[in-house]
Amino acid sequence: MPAPETVYARRIVATPAAIDALAALQASILRVAPDEAIVFGDNPRLVVDDIHAIIEGETGLTSLRFATLEFTAKVRPHIEWELPHARPALAQGLVAAVPCKLWLDDDHVLVICASAVADELAERLR
Repeated sequence: MPAPETVYARRIVATPAAIDALAALQASILRVAPDEAIVFGDNPRLVVDDIHAIIEGETGLTSLRFATLEFTAKVRPHIEWELPHARPALAQGLVAAVPCKLWLDDDHVLVICASAVADELAERLR
């Protein structure tokens, strides 16, 4: 089981066009809604082309990083919904009855949840 890692990110709420432009430049972005995204890492040069954008540090998230085969063996059996087939992709839903976001890439999967429930999620996946 991978060790839980604190997620360093910023949540951005802006026009869909500004989020589109940001997504084109950032490899580490999770689009959670047309007008909202989570950008991973601490990029001090992050620029959003929307004068009304809200950019705040995202606190309280934890991730578990799985190699694809490990994810398939240990996590997939705890998911009762269809995962997207294309990669990279973002999916959201319950994992072992815990609300999570999944970042599915070609060689790994990040399981992201609220830090308050990270230990419970890790225990349920053991």
